[in-house]
Amino acid sequence: MLEDHAKLMTFFSQAGEVIGRKKLQKMIYIEKKLNIPFSERYTFHMYGPYSEELSLRIEELTNLGLINELKEDKGHYYHYRYSLSEEGIKFLELSSIHMPDATAVTTSLNEQSSRFLELLSTLLYFDQLSGEELKQKVISVKPKQKYTDEEFERALEYKQQLAKKVLQ
Repeated sequence: MLEDHAKLMTFFSQAGEVIGRKKLQKMIYIEKKLNIPFSERYTFHMYGPYSEELSLRIEELTNLGLINELKEDKGHYYHYRYSLSEEGIKFLELSSIHMPDATAVTTSLNEQSSRFLELLSTLLYFDQLSGEELKQKVISVKPKQKYTDEEFERALEYKQQLAKKVLQ
Protein backbone atom coordinates (compact mmCIF):
# COMPACT_ATOMS: atom_id res chain seq x y z
CA MET A 1 0.00 0.00 0.00
CA LEU A 2 2.63 2.56 0.95
CA GLU A 3 4.66 1.88 -2.20
CA ASP A 4 2.33 4.05 -4.29
CA HIS A 5 2.44 6.73 -1.62
CA ALA A 6 6.24 6.61 -1.58
CA LYS A 7 6.31 7.00 -5.37
CA LEU A 8 4.31 10.21 -5.02
CA MET A 9 6.63 11.42 -2.28
CA THR A 10 9.59 10.75 -4.60
CA PHE A 11 7.81 12.85 -7.21
CA PHE A 12 7.60 15.73 -4.73
CA SER A 13 11.25 15.31 -3.78
CA GLN A 14 12.07 15.83 -7.48
CA ALA A 15 9.48 18.55 -8.13
CA GLY A 16 10.00 20.75 -5.10
CA GLU A 17 6.73 22.65 -4.90
CA VAL A 18 3.71 22.14 -7.16
CA ILE A 19 1.12 24.89 -7.25
CA GLY A 20 -2.40 23.76 -8.07
CA ARG A 21 -4.39 20.56 -7.89
CA LYS A 22 -5.07 20.54 -11.62
CA LYS A 23 -1.39 20.97 -12.39
CA LEU A 24 -0.50 18.12 -10.02
CA GLN A 25 -3.04 15.80 -11.65
CA LYS A 26 -1.72 16.60 -15.13
CA MET A 27 1.95 16.27 -14.19
CA ILE A 28 1.47 12.78 -12.73
CA TYR A 29 -0.67 11.71 -15.70
CA ILE A 30 1.89 12.93 -18.24
CA GLU A 31 4.72 11.21 -16.38
CA LYS A 32 2.68 8.01 -16.25
CA LYS A 33 2.19 8.24 -20.02
CA LEU A 34 5.97 8.60 -20.32
CA ASN A 35 6.31 5.22 -18.53
CA ILE A 36 7.30 6.57 -15.15
CA PRO A 37 5.79 3.89 -12.88
CA PHE A 38 2.79 5.56 -11.28
CA SER A 39 -0.17 3.24 -10.72
CA GLU A 40 -3.05 5.68 -10.39
CA ARG A 41 -5.95 5.07 -12.80
CA TYR A 42 -7.29 8.02 -14.75
CA THR A 43 -10.61 8.80 -16.38
CA PHE A 44 -11.55 11.77 -18.52
CA HIS A 45 -13.23 14.65 -16.70
CA MET A 46 -13.97 18.32 -17.30
CA TYR A 47 -10.32 19.41 -17.07
CA GLY A 48 -8.92 16.38 -18.86
CA PRO A 49 -7.46 13.22 -17.31
CA TYR A 50 -8.28 12.96 -13.60
CA SER A 51 -7.48 10.35 -10.96
CA GLU A 52 -9.63 9.97 -7.88
CA GLU A 53 -6.94 7.60 -6.54
CA LEU A 54 -4.33 10.35 -6.81
CA SER A 55 -6.57 12.80 -4.97
CA LEU A 56 -7.13 10.29 -2.17
CA ARG A 57 -3.41 9.46 -1.86
CA ILE A 58 -2.50 13.14 -1.69
CA GLU A 59 -5.13 13.62 1.02
CA GLU A 60 -3.76 10.64 2.96
CA LEU A 61 -0.16 11.89 2.65
CA THR A 62 -1.26 15.32 3.81
CA ASN A 63 -3.18 13.88 6.77
CA LEU A 64 -0.12 11.82 7.74
CA GLY A 65 2.05 14.95 7.64
CA LEU A 66 4.27 13.59 4.85
CA ILE A 67 3.17 16.20 2.31
CA ASN A 68 2.62 19.89 3.03
CA GLU A 69 -0.57 21.39 1.63
CA LEU A 70 -0.93 25.15 1.82
CA LYS A 71 -4.36 26.53 0.90
CA GLU A 72 -4.23 30.14 -0.32
CA ASP A 73 -7.35 32.28 -0.69
CA LYS A 74 -7.21 34.09 -4.03
CA GLY A 75 -10.55 35.87 -3.61
CA HIS A 76 -12.90 33.89 -5.84
CA TYR A 77 -10.91 30.62 -5.69
CA TYR A 78 -8.25 28.78 -3.69
CA HIS A 79 -4.73 27.84 -4.74
CA TYR A 80 -3.13 24.76 -3.23
CA ARG A 81 0.65 24.45 -2.85
CA TYR A 82 2.14 21.00 -2.32
CA SER A 83 5.62 20.02 -1.18
CA LEU A 84 7.36 17.23 0.67
CA SER A 85 7.45 17.81 4.43
CA GLU A 86 10.43 17.19 6.73
CA GLU A 87 8.69 14.01 7.91
CA GLY A 88 8.26 13.00 4.27
CA ILE A 89 11.98 13.51 3.60
CA LYS A 90 12.82 11.31 6.61
CA PHE A 91 10.35 8.66 5.46
CA LEU A 92 11.87 8.56 1.96
CA GLU A 93 15.38 8.20 3.41
CA LEU A 94 14.19 5.01 5.14
CA SER A 95 12.18 3.80 2.16
CA SER A 96 13.44 1.15 -0.24
CA ILE A 97 11.25 2.43 -3.07
CA HIS A 98 13.00 2.68 -6.42
CA MET A 99 11.83 5.35 -8.83
CA PRO A 100 13.68 6.57 -11.89
CA ASP A 101 15.22 10.01 -11.64
CA ALA A 102 12.65 12.05 -13.55
CA THR A 103 13.81 15.39 -12.17
CA ALA A 104 14.42 16.90 -15.64
CA VAL A 105 10.94 15.94 -16.84
CA THR A 106 9.25 16.92 -13.58
CA THR A 107 11.00 20.31 -13.47
CA SER A 108 10.10 21.01 -17.08
CA LEU A 109 6.44 20.09 -16.54
CA ASN A 110 6.31 22.19 -13.37
CA GLU A 111 7.43 25.23 -15.38
CA GLN A 112 4.41 24.94 -17.71
CA SER A 113 1.00 26.52 -17.18
CA SER A 114 -1.99 24.45 -16.08
CA ARG A 115 -3.72 25.36 -19.35
CA PHE A 116 -0.83 23.97 -21.38
CA LEU A 117 -0.63 20.79 -19.26
CA GLU A 118 -4.39 20.34 -19.70
CA LEU A 119 -3.92 20.43 -23.48
CA LEU A 120 -0.90 18.12 -23.40
CA SER A 121 -2.54 15.58 -21.09
CA THR A 122 -5.70 15.60 -23.23
CA LEU A 123 -3.61 14.96 -26.35
CA LEU A 124 -1.92 12.07 -24.54
CA TYR A 125 -5.26 10.69 -23.33
CA PHE A 126 -6.42 10.37 -26.95
CA ASP A 127 -3.02 9.28 -28.29
CA GLN A 128 -4.58 6.40 -30.23
CA LEU A 129 -5.70 9.10 -32.67
CA SER A 130 -3.32 11.08 -34.83
CA GLY A 131 -3.03 14.25 -36.86
CA GLU A 132 -6.20 16.16 -37.65
CA GLU A 133 -8.39 13.51 -36.00
CA LEU A 134 -6.59 14.04 -32.68
CA LYS A 135 -6.86 17.82 -32.96
CA GLN A 136 -10.59 17.61 -33.73
CA LYS A 137 -11.16 15.30 -30.78
CA VAL A 138 -9.48 17.75 -28.41
CA ILE A 139 -11.49 20.64 -29.87
CA SER A 140 -14.72 18.65 -29.42
CA VAL A 141 -14.06 17.70 -25.77
CA LYS A 142 -12.57 21.09 -24.84
CA PRO A 143 -14.53 23.67 -26.88
CA LYS A 144 -14.36 26.39 -24.21
CA GLN A 145 -10.55 26.36 -24.17
CA LYS A 146 -10.34 27.59 -27.78
CA TYR A 147 -6.82 26.21 -28.26
CA THR A 148 -4.96 27.80 -31.17
CA ASP A 149 -3.04 26.00 -33.91
CA GLU A 150 0.15 27.35 -32.32
CA GLU A 151 -0.77 25.81 -28.96
CA PHE A 152 -1.41 22.43 -30.59
CA GLU A 153 1.90 22.62 -32.43
CA ARG A 154 3.79 23.60 -29.30
CA ALA A 155 2.18 20.79 -27.28
CA LEU A 156 3.08 18.16 -29.89
CA GLU A 157 6.66 19.42 -30.11
CA TYR A 158 6.94 19.53 -26.32
CA LYS A 159 5.65 15.94 -26.10
CA GLN A 160 8.54 14.82 -28.29
CA GLN A 161 11.04 16.82 -26.20
CA LEU A 162 9.75 15.14 -23.03
CA ALA A 163 10.10 11.70 -24.54
CA LYS A 164 13.78 12.49 -25.26
CA LYS A 165 14.34 13.69 -21.65
CA VAL A 166 12.98 10.41 -20.31
CA LEU A 167 15.40 8.43 -22.47
CA GLN A 168 18.44 10.39 -21.22
